[in-house]
Amino acid sequence: MFDGTWQALYPVCLYSKGGREPMVNVEQLKYSVNRMEVDSVLEAALELRLDGLVVGERTPFGKVHFNTCFAEVEALFQRAGYHRPLDVVGYEGQVYALYDPSRWEAVQVLRWLKERSETSADAGCRLALGG
Repeated sequence: MFDGTWQALYPVCLYSKGGREPMVNVEQLKYSVNRMEVDSVLEAALELRLDGLVVGERTPFGKVHFNTCFAEVEALFQRAGYHRPLDVVGYEGQVYALYDPSRWEAVQVLRWLKERSETSADAGCRLALGG
């Protein structure tokens, strides 16, 4: 009979590409998201209500959160008063956006992220070159 003791004995971890060094303890990550204050996502929830999407950098979350504990992220947004559908899309593993799939299609958000990413990269190159 399963009683959950295996989780205490063998915590679930993600491993680096080499497979030797644990990068993230998934259970600890989920626990930390579940313990986050609602205030940490209030502005992002407002943007979602108004625009139907918010870029990941405007949230306290990163790629690892979206890939491992999205249900906990959704629950936090629900506690913050955002009760609409929620999904996430990323561009080249660098930028992410949370969006309302009833207002946006994933491909639209992906194009927007791509354009945003390329625009900021071009601006960064111009700045670095003194232009």
